[in-house]
Amino acid sequence: MALDLFKKVDTRKGLFAIEKVSLIYNLLTSILILFLFQEMDHPVRMLTDRLLIAIMTFLLMYLYRLAPCRFSAFVRAAIQMSLLSYWYPDTFEFNRIFPNLDHIFASVEQWLFGGQPAIWFSETWPQMWISEPLNMGYFAYYPMILVVVVWYFLFRFDLFEKVCFVIVTSFFVYYLIYIFVPVAGPQFYFPAIGEENVAQGIFPAIGDYFHHHQELLPGPGYEHGFFYNLVEGSQQVGERPTAAFPSSHVGMSTILMIMAGRGSRWLFLCLLPFYLLLCGATVYIQAHYLIDAIAGFVSAIGLYVVVTWMFKRWFVAA
Repeated sequence: MALDLFKKVDTRKGLFAIEKVSLIYNLLTSILILFLFQEMDHPVRMLTDRLLIAIMTFLLMYLYRLAPCRFSAFVRAAIQMSLLSYWYPDTFEFNRIFPNLDHIFASVEQWLFGGQPAIWFSETWPQMWISEPLNMGYFAYYPMILVVVVWYFLFRFDLFEKVCFVIVTSFFVYYLIYIFVPVAGPQFYFPAIGEENVAQGIFPAIGDYFHHHQELLPGPGYEHGFFYNLVEGSQQVGERPTAAFPSSHVGMSTILMIMAGRGSRWLFLCLLPFYLLLCGATVYIQAHYLIDAIAGFVSAIGLYVVVTWMFKRWFVAA
């Protein structure tokens, strides 16, 4: 494996597909910052971050020429994928400027189901034997991404760049939606309007409430569970009132399952239990409305088809 890992590959003089789409997203959001400059809290810092990311991207491209092997290609892709942890909370810096839309989504949920499935689910099954597996599934989200990417790197390197491109581009599509469709989800919206309103099915508009508030509901379920505390700790530290519709957890994990199934039957079967638990957990922990999860699943299929076509049309042909 070590010999394969450092096997020399053809030197590519330009950017990888994953780096090109990252720079495009960087540019689009930089332009948006300039348009919203007066309304944003720290636009100079955001623009500086984007400039540094762009410089680092080109620097890695030139360093790759010194040691063009599979490992250095993996490093380039891994750095771009790790930046998703920066781009995700970054969406909040934009969408908190716009009027929050949770009242619309909670009202649609109420109209469709006669109540709030997120509350029903967690209140009906607070037991440890339900709570812990679901929280484990939710926590498995990023490990699932890592497993699929590493599997393709090790066993189907010829498809490695395509897989990375599909994952990162799909994330960026979801992030653009989150910027312009500011929905925080039940765990943020319900404490903002109060339990009484939720119980009565009253969902008032709260405008730019989340511009200055980030209070988060404690997660439901078995509070002494190991995975419960892992998820709760990560939520309290890294979550923002953003990115509820559509659910990227459901959408991206669905895309991962499609790629896993196309790569290996055993990989698909190993990830399937975590995928099912993750989809259920998004509603159970009240991170999403049920309609968010449904939209995440439906959008994932369309995204996979379109983004795969983009890669074949723009990069393979080139």
